[in-house]
Amino acid sequence: MGKHRRPGPPNQPSRAASPADANDPLAAYEKRRRAPMDVYRRHRPLHAGASHLRPDEPRALEAWDGFAYAPAGIAENLRAAQAWANERPHLSV
Repeated sequence: MGKHRRPGPPNQPSRAASPADANDPLAAYEKRRRAPMDVYRRHRPLHAGASHLRPDEPRALEAWDGFAYAPAGIAENLRAAQAWANERPHLSV
């Protein structure tokens, strides 16, 4: 195992950026509009610290709007925030 090797199985492609369609003239534009690592919903603690600390406190919900993460609401605890983040959002992009 080399010291600069990507983690994960060697027979799988990297998930960092999915391939663009060469025949689509807007492929480069649509690639820039995708969320980083294809994470369209995320949650952040309202308090300082890691997301697993104080699981009973509220979390800020953020959704990708095509250009940046925008506030989408507040969840009452970590479990509700994770459930919201793991839902399949309806993408109009």
